[in-house]
Amino acid sequence: METTNLLLPSTQRAAKANEWKQDVEEAVIITEQPAKRSPFIEANTTEVTLDHLKNDCIIPTFAKDNEVCISHQSFIESVYEAARDFYHGETICTPEIRTSHIVRGRIPEAINKRVDQLLESDKTMYYERMIFNIEIPSISRNVNGNRLNLCITGCKSYARDNLSGKMTAQKFNIAVGFLNLTCTNQCLSTDGYKEEIKVTSSRGLYQFTLDLFGQYNVAKHIHLMQSLGDTMLSEKQFCQILGRMRLYNYLPQHQQRMLPRLLITDSQINNVAKQYIHDENFAGNNGELSMWMFYNLITGANKNSYLDSFLGRSVNATEVSVGLTEALNHREEAYSWFIE
Repeated sequence: METTNLLLPSTQRAAKANEWKQDVEEAVIITEQPAKRSPFIEANTTEVTLDHLKNDCIIPTFAKDNEVCISHQSFIESVYEAARDFYHGETICTPEIRTSHIVRGRIPEAINKRVDQLLESDKTMYYERMIFNIEIPSISRNVNGNRLNLCITGCKSYARDNLSGKMTAQKFNIAVGFLNLTCTNQCLSTDGYKEEIKVTSSRGLYQFTLDLFGQYNVAKHIHLMQSLGDTMLSEKQFCQILGRMRLYNYLPQHQQRMLPRLLITDSQINNVAKQYIHDENFAGNNGELSMWMFYNLITGANKNSYLDSFLGRSVNATEVSVGLTEALNHREEAYSWFIE
């Protein structure tokens, strides 16, 4: 094959090379998918494929100028491309995609049809909210007996954009952190999270994602999670903290502002209490548990968040767990209210 190509005229060889380059650029990288396990987020989400988003879903537009929005699939592909370029040579899995809040419609020809007469070709649909996770299993660490794989997560909700007006920058959330394979809990840190990215193009998403990868300190994040395993929590302290968490949500606003933010909900606090007794991996043992186990009880409860609040609460779970750990070790006054 190579000998034959060398015998071609130079113009034809150049054309062949360009064809090969184009094929490579357009090819989908096929990588191993992790074994089937519980999803990284649950709540009211549904798992979908990238092909489904491309082939079965319409793309919403801005109402006043009919400019097209950045589609969910374009968002995923931009982040995937950035991951492939930044983590060159690593194993990058195909995205795990979950959606919610489906928006249904009809083509004009089907406006007057009864519901039971509708064909699949008569229907239109798109998802208002979407979240995806791209796992990089070749970058992994063992933290307190649990294997963690590097992962990249992106979230998009069209509800956050003003689609009734003219085209403006759209809002996206992106995070890079680790996935705990023991329980598929998300472990994120503040420097690995962009709460709000505003862009008007897929290229802008690509660049913002590269910037996030560049600012994320993997070693610092791993050390922070390892240190959680060095502090133990008694059952009395655990109950004290959960009681204060329940109380926090009912405090007057001015008093809440004097304390560190706490985004976990009452139902999730109840779930933490339940799993302290029943969780297979992080339940209390002989009346105590490590702060690493406490942290995973919170991130496990967070899997029941709506997808547009999931990443913010994941980061807050880290902030709270680290703050409580430092308060228990007498180094952090801000969180002392939770343990007094």
